[in-house]
Amino acid sequence: MEMRRRQPIGVELVKRGIITEEHINQALEYQREHPNMKLGDILYSLNVCDPEKLIENIAEILGEKGVLLTGDVLKIKPTEYLTLEMCKKNKCVPFEVNGGKIKVAFSDKINKGKVDSVKMFLLNKGLIMEQYVTFSRDIERVINSLESESIGDISQTTSTGTIIELVDSIIRTGMEKRASDIHIEPLVEYVRVRYRIDGALFTVAKIPKEKQQQVIGRLKAISNMHQEKQEAQDGRILLYDDYNIRVSSQPNVCGEKFVLRLLKKNEDIKNIFELGYPGTEEELKRSFNKKNSITIIAAPTGAGKTTTLYSIIDYLNSPEINITTIEDPVEIRIDGLNQIEIGNKSTFSGALRTVLRQDPDMILLGEIRDQETAEIAIQAGQTGHYVLSTIHTIDAIEVINRMRKMGLSDYDIASTLATTVSQRLVRRICPECKKERKLTKQEKEIITKIATKYGEEIDLEKVKTYDAIGCKKCNNIGYYDRIGLFEVLDISDEIKELIVKGASTIEIRNKALEQNYKPLIMDGIHKVINGYTTMDELNRQLIIY
Repeated sequence: MEMRRRQPIGVELVKRGIITEEHINQALEYQREHPNMKLGDILYSLNVCDPEKLIENIAEILGEKGVLLTGDVLKIKPTEYLTLEMCKKNKCVPFEVNGGKIKVAFSDKINKGKVDSVKMFLLNKGLIMEQYVTFSRDIERVINSLESESIGDISQTTSTGTIIELVDSIIRTGMEKRASDIHIEPLVEYVRVRYRIDGALFTVAKIPKEKQQQVIGRLKAISNMHQEKQEAQDGRILLYDDYNIRVSSQPNVCGEKFVLRLLKKNEDIKNIFELGYPGTEEELKRSFNKKNSITIIAAPTGAGKTTTLYSIIDYLNSPEINITTIEDPVEIRIDGLNQIEIGNKSTFSGALRTVLRQDPDMILLGEIRDQETAEIAIQAGQTGHYVLSTIHTIDAIEVINRMRKMGLSDYDIASTLATTVSQRLVRRICPECKKERKLTKQEKEIITKIATKYGEEIDLEKVKTYDAIGCKKCNNIGYYDRIGLFEVLDISDEIKELIVKGASTIEIRNKALEQNYKPLIMDGIHKVINGYTTMDELNRQLIIY
């Protein structure tokens, strides 16, 4: 039996009398200037026919149900059922709920993967999804509206309040939402405000372009920056009792962008195990409670290196030990520590030289940035001190290579380096709304492959995982707070020998794997099967599939 091939949508619409051939020619001309737009969206934009009939016929041709997403049709608040992030990612909007069924409009019905992921998400909430197709422009309009409404106080202040009230509202709301950073970014048509919450960025407001210079002026005024300078500057906001806010400005083609880092004063330091550190207390002592050595924490910017250092120092701190920290800046003040802040006229290497004359037992060095600092840190370790610091590399073993590239000898590295730790942060699944489920076949295959590679056996038949659903506690994101993924390399005598011989990091890695070293990905897998995070979140950080 010969299958009938479906005619192009444009031809079908002409046959049905919805549009004319002249309309098709207009649409094709328009498409040459807007190549990413679909024919149906173009016809809708050109307003060549009744939009409701247009979407109904397009949907019928595609074998779907169609809906024109007007204000009357949108009978629910979409973010009560799907997160704003999911609506944007999957180009969809829930618009009506009736009993146990929920109607969802998609702008891209061809992408079955997007439809299925939304369907499963809603099924976990006890809702059966009915799929509809609608115009992309209407999906974007609803999502833009949701973004603008997501932070009501800011939106209201933007239209009715003064610039002082607007900037204050942006900062205070960021504090309430647990933002670590606030991005205020001039774009072509407006100024975008985004919050980084648990490592992910969310757009929360759009400020009219005409208010841009006033907002910039206010930010410079409260950050103690030069108003006239149109160049990169650093400042601080000290107006809020509980927060020390670091401010960075950087000119771009649309104006000056500001990033505000919100640092909470007197924040309680988390126990190292609360951060997600693997292993036992005995293993922790073996890795960190040392003298005549250096411990290095390696991770990208924003991956929690400083927090881990503080937790280790807090764990080791006692009245019998003289601990000095050299930081840029001092983010958390700890009673009993001598904390030094690097200023404009001082450096890590200069401060470290002075500290060595202050009879320290333990030194926390914010970051090893150059050869001079690295050499002094090595000398400190070789003369009876315990030094903890950070460095930027991809994993714990590459720390050795990085120190080599800084000009340190293999002998100095082998004789002083005691432990290297690499880490990343993943979002914790929200405990209030997480939904338990069994692992899928694909997830089991991925976990089995990784575990086998690193010599572990995991009985996946008894393992369950969770889906991130979304609730009021987590702002409908599905995640709340973060947890660390760690890999720990204790520099054994065998590894020291390899370093002295100039062995490659591949040889060192193979030896470490023989000695029970586990890479980040294995800690991540354990965090998933123990219910702390999800496979999607693990993949977002480490790209495992």
